[in-house]
Amino acid sequence: MRGAVMHAPGDVRVEDRDEPTIVEATDAVVRVTAACICGSDLWPYRGVVPLHGPTPMGHEYVGVVEQVGDAVREIRVGDHVVGSFVASDNTCEICRAGYQSRCVEHVMMTTIGTQAERTRVPLADGTLVRLPGEPDADLLPALLAASDVLGTGWFAADAAHAGPGRTVAVVGDGAVGLSAVLAARHLGAERVVVSSRHPDRQALARELGATDVLAERGDAFVARVKELTGGYGAHGVVEAVGTEESMWQAIGSARPGGHVGYVGVTHGVTLDGLRLFMSGVHLHGGPAPVRRYLPELVDLVWQRAIDPGKVFDLTLPLEKAAEGYRAMDERRATKVLLTP
Repeated sequence: MRGAVMHAPGDVRVEDRDEPTIVEATDAVVRVTAACICGSDLWPYRGVVPLHGPTPMGHEYVGVVEQVGDAVREIRVGDHVVGSFVASDNTCEICRAGYQSRCVEHVMMTTIGTQAERTRVPLADGTLVRLPGEPDADLLPALLAASDVLGTGWFAADAAHAGPGRTVAVVGDGAVGLSAVLAARHLGAERVVVSSRHPDRQALARELGATDVLAERGDAFVARVKELTGGYGAHGVVEAVGTEESMWQAIGSARPGGHVGYVGVTHGVTLDGLRLFMSGVHLHGGPAPVRRYLPELVDLVWQRAIDPGKVFDLTLPLEKAAEGYRAMDERRATKVLLTP
């Protein structure tokens, strides 16, 4: 089969890969009908995260089940499914508490690769969510977003305690930050303030529910958020970048007692303990437990109550994955959908 493989920073090739097979009795093999490139894929592409040889890429997917292992009971061949970017059994104590991304049996789909014609999904019963039927083609982008960026943005907005009467600030205007805007508004936030300097992303942020779009960053953004909130700061803040600057921008934008939901994959972040101590904010985040939210998100998408698929602004065939990486790296695209 064909799949995207990163050989070195800036070097993505679509090449022949071995067909996935059932390795564990709890596995499924899924024919991928839609995959995509994530902002986190750009870390190795830019050389920030080291590669250890040719690496299959991708962790987001929608597809049709073609094979199941002998121990799979809930998922059947022929099911149309969407799954989390982290495989989980959905039964251990950590999963039952709602943190499936840290399941004691978890498998990161990045270790398998979903930018391909087919993929193996471990722990299929716990990881995959069956769709009500074959989705209309125009729903595929929204369902694909649920596999990671929508679920991650939702978790971030939830961790930021988005709700009625509250102001939520969003640091980061990538697909996750934009999804967090949608989530915060859906959860009832009265005001959503987003940091963005890019006109196309500013427009999409407003379309998804942002009430205020600010071009400022760092301390200037913090000052503007406080100005908009009577000097207090936001009730909740989403951090969706993963740098030290963005973390402090998020923490500084929150009022004492406020909540920061951080979901940007961190690189080179160290937090001064006393400064954090004096902020008085709640910090909650990490790899998003997307599986916790998937059933609700699938239903909202299926009923066309939300359209997170708007974060995709470039669609390419799988064979042109390298062009998709270049487009995202050069910020010519927010998020790229790949069609195997």
